[in-house]
Amino acid sequence: MNTVSVIIVNWNGLTFLPECMDGLRRQVFRSFSVILVDNGSHDGSVDFVKKNHPDVQVIALNTNAGFAAANNAALRAIETPYAALLNNDAVPDSQWLQHLVDALATHPEAGFAASKMLFYDNPNIIDRAGDAYTTAGVGFLRGSGNPIDKFDKEEWVFGASAGAALYRTAMLQNIGLFDEEFFLLYEDVDLSFRAQLKGYKCLYVPEAIVYHKGSSSIVHDSPTSVYYGHRNLEWVYIQNMPFRLIIKSIIPHLIYDFVAFVYFVIRGRGIDFVRAKRDALIGLRQALHKRREVQKSKIVDDAYIWGLFDKEKLYSRLSRRLEKN
Repeated sequence: MNTVSVIIVNWNGLTFLPECMDGLRRQVFRSFSVILVDNGSHDGSVDFVKKNHPDVQVIALNTNAGFAAANNAALRAIETPYAALLNNDAVPDSQWLQHLVDALATHPEAGFAASKMLFYDNPNIIDRAGDAYTTAGVGFLRGSGNPIDKFDKEEWVFGASAGAALYRTAMLQNIGLFDEEFFLLYEDVDLSFRAQLKGYKCLYVPEAIVYHKGSSSIVHDSPTSVYYGHRNLEWVYIQNMPFRLIIKSIIPHLIYDFVAFVYFVIRGRGIDFVRAKRDALIGLRQALHKRREVQKSKIVDDAYIWGLFDKEKLYSRLSRRLEKN
């Protein structure tokens, strides 16, 4: 039996699949199989994979079920010890899987591992070096915008971007899969938070390199990204943040929301932002129900969780956003 199941979620990604598949074909580590979950594409993606990569298992969904549900469709069926998730617009280095598997084998206390993702068009710049979470209850891309020689040490981090990560299957069976209510965005932050609350650590592996084209399906600051990002941000916070840490973080969290609202109004996305917060409140009862289950299974202390968070640097965050526009 293979050691790893590599899962790729695809939605009209025919342009990106050839390089992604070629990157997997070049892997030094060979004990893996590939599952492509297609979210109702109409660009010939499924036919391309079936014709050119007959060894790839294809799960073709009739509609776009979202990133979370599509991954879950594959995760429920795998029997390998590890599950690797890879974006269709990401090209893995030939030793990507080898480094991730070696890292988890060496660190049994780690439940999952994060990759070093570089910008495809500018590989000397980091796209992300794992996921981070701040003392204001907001996720962000760790290391984004830094030169390649930064974030070059293996270390414990808050979480892993599901765009290029390796998970122990046993951990996923214990903590649960992705929350399908999220549809897309922040589903990996939610999973990382739940994993940490149950004592599963995340290891950042800088040698596990992936070249990421980024925002191929979700354009930066598009209505889709603003809506799902800022709705799901609240659900992650409500469902996972321990009560004592809510008391410590609620004022910075509300300040962040206010500044974000002003920013998106200026950017012409105010309606999308307000709709996101409205729908987050509509889903509050369900989020509180999930919270009870999550907090009941928590085994680590609040000090440990707080120590995982980065200090919120709102001015720096805002400056980076403005530089992108």
